[in-house]
Amino acid sequence: MPRTKGGVVTRRRHKKIIRMAKGHRGNRHKTFKQANESVMHALRYAWEHRRDRKGDFRRLWIQRINAAARLHGLSYSRFISGLNKAGIEMDRKVLADLAVRDAAAFGAVAEKAKAATA
Repeated sequence: MPRTKGGVVTRRRHKKIIRMAKGHRGNRHKTFKQANESVMHALRYAWEHRRDRKGDFRRLWIQRINAAARLHGLSYSRFISGLNKAGIEMDRKVLADLAVRDAAAFGAVAEKAKAATA
């Protein structure tokens, strides 16, 4: 079996990594070895942070709902409990959006939650 040389494939693979390291500082965007390490870390952080973002948004929504619920005399936990007892199925994203954009609609939902807890 004849010997095959992998120069073209290797160069293509290296250039791909170096393109991905564009914007990294120092030799991290020039030399393959350092660029590869930098890109592997960057991809790992990107993967983790995409998952972290979901929790960050949930925390933000809860803060907004809590602030709006307190204007209507309810704590966050009592508000959510009241929604469950009243059979109102709205997720936190929608509730937070209501709290920010349509205070009157949020007030109506809060009154139903308050009535269900009493």
